[in-house]
Amino acid sequence: MHVLQLVADAPEPLNIGALVKASGYPRPTVHRIVAALVAERLLVENERGAVLALGPRLIQLASRSWGRSDLRLAAVDELKRLRDITGETVHLAVPNGNTMVYIEKLESPSAVRMASRIGTSVALHATAVGKAYMAALEPAVLEPLLQELPLPRYTGNTLVKLPELRKQLQVTRERGWSVDAEEHEAGIFCYGAVIRGSRGVPVAAISVSTLMFRQKADPEAVYVAPLMEACRVISERIAETPSLASAEVL
Repeated sequence: MHVLQLVADAPEPLNIGALVKASGYPRPTVHRIVAALVAERLLVENERGAVLALGPRLIQLASRSWGRSDLRLAAVDELKRLRDITGETVHLAVPNGNTMVYIEKLESPSAVRMASRIGTSVALHATAVGKAYMAALEPAVLEPLLQELPLPRYTGNTLVKLPELRKQLQVTRERGWSVDAEEHEAGIFCYGAVIRGSRGVPVAAISVSTLMFRQKADPEAVYVAPLMEACRVISERIAETPSLASAEVL
């Protein structure tokens, strides 16, 4: 899995030497792992065997997982409604360690589209979905997460100091929704809110993303109000579905 993740995250195709350096494993170990992954079609080699890429079997597995996601199926109608009301791009994300992963994206009908895609992992501290999720956590869960949370800078607006992040999480907790004010990508402003499972435990988050140049004059009415309503409806739907009520099964 470590080798697969390295290949998936690399901006350019990797060769064995680069994998040895990135993984920290001995060269014979990397050769053995790569051979097994290629045999299972989880990785593919180019014609000369010089560089590696993700294989077709991963696409098949991901497609089945995405298509059968109970959470996505429970949320998709409200996500479409939210996209249509706001006219903006909508993301559904779930927590994965110290990141959030997009499991659904509905594009804005506008001619200008966002570069994000399903399966993308994004930082907790720099995104509306991440901050909405963290703000909903109990202190006993949140504090250990914050202590180990990497805080890389993406733009000049990114919160890279814990006191600043804590302050914004408190504001988010009090008002019930979060913002990404060009913190992850310049020119993009996002509003986020959390979806809750049983006992109010946060299990996912939704964001509405708009480009700064076309942001409406009354964002709370245009974006936040329908976003909060979508999260309320989906949370109620989850509560009525036993297989979705626990965060562990997501």
